[in-house]
Order: sequence, then structure tokens, then C-alpha cells
Amino acid sequence: MRLVIAECSVDYQGRLDAHLPRALRLIMVKADGCVAIHADGGAYKPLNWMNAPNTVIEADDHWVVTNPKGERLTIHLHELVSDTNHDLGLDPGLQKDGVEAHLQKLLAERPWVLEDGLSLIRREYPTDIGPVDLLCSDASGGTVAVEVKRRGEIDGVEQLARYLERLNLDSRLAPVRGMFVAQAIAPQARTLADARGLQAIEVDYDGLRDIESDEMTLF
Repeated sequence: MRLVIAECSVDYQGRLDAHLPRALRLIMVKADGCVAIHADGGAYKPLNWMNAPNTVIEADDHWVVTNPKGERLTIHLHELVSDTNHDLGLDPGLQKDGVEAHLQKLLAERPWVLEDGLSLIRREYPTDIGPVDLLCSDASGGTVAVEVKRRGEIDGVEQLARYLERLNLDSRLAPVRGMFVAQAIAPQARTLADARGLQAIEVDYDGLRDIESDEMTLF
């Protein structure tokens, strides 16, 4: 991971035009090609970002980041404070809490409770940005990615959307649609899921345990 601290201003051109005036910020370039620009506030969310895959062209005083969608992020570097690289190594992935991990297992054994004819292909299906919880096949043979949360929030919807973007690059799987599944889904997360074309489904954890499983689908 490359971490750059610099006085910078930023211009974005794409779905809309946006401008960040000059200020001291952190520019993060991840190994997967994602570029994110952070301020000292605002919690985890960057001020602006470009998801991978990206092309980054560096000049002495600016960077130009572009992607296949035609979006462009221009970072004007007015004063460089720090520029460091760090090898983070392989990440073991998120260790889910007991309820969330068990909910994923219950759904893997009973995928048809989410949709008639749904069957499991694999749990923790790998992508180059992390594993999607369940990869399934629907009754017509289409591919379905299922992300499971104990409580569904906006960041979970964004996570599933990123997984779908990567999965749909694989011609063996595409087109892949998404299901966002949780015991409870926040209204804002449901609205975002609808806007992204994702199904948002609430499930009863206790009720799932009473439904007979089909473990022959697991491998």
C-alpha cells in the first residue's frame, strides 16, 4: 500500500463533476489499484475515490487516475509531505462474529429460503478484493452473489456492489446479480440496495434453525 500525505486539490469528472479545494490530505493507493483521498475527519469514508481497475499516470505536480468507465480523477500535488510504501502481506479476511458466521452457515445449507430453486455453488467464493459469502445458482442457471450480515447497513451494500463488479468480469459467471441478506436492514441500506439493483432480504435467524437443511448442496 502506498500512503501519500500532501497539500493537494482534486477534480473528478464522471457521473458528476466535483472539486476538492487545496488542503492537507492522505492519498491511499492500494495494491488492487483502488485510489482513495482522505481528510482527517469523516470516519472511514474517503472524500473521493476510484475503485479498481484504474490507470494512474504520474507527473511531477499531478496524478491522473482513469478507469474503463471513462471516469477521471486529477490530483494536483501542491506540496508533498510524505510518500511511503508498505507491504501488508496476505490478509486472512474478516473474522465474523458467532451470530453472523452461523447465519451464513444456515443460509448455505438452506439457500432456497431466499428464492425458490436457489442452490449453493460455494461458500466464501474468492474475488481479488475478498470473498463473497455465498455464490449460488438460481433456477434458470444464473449466478447469484449473496452477502450476509447480522445487521444490514450502507457499507454492506457497498461491499456487495464491489464484489459484483469483480465477479461480472468473469465470463464464466456473468451476469451475476446480488442479494443483500441480514436479520435487519436499515432503511438507508435498503434504499441504496434498490438503487443498485440488489435484492434486500431480511431473514429470521431463529426460524432458519427450525427449517430442515439440505447439506448435500455443500462442498
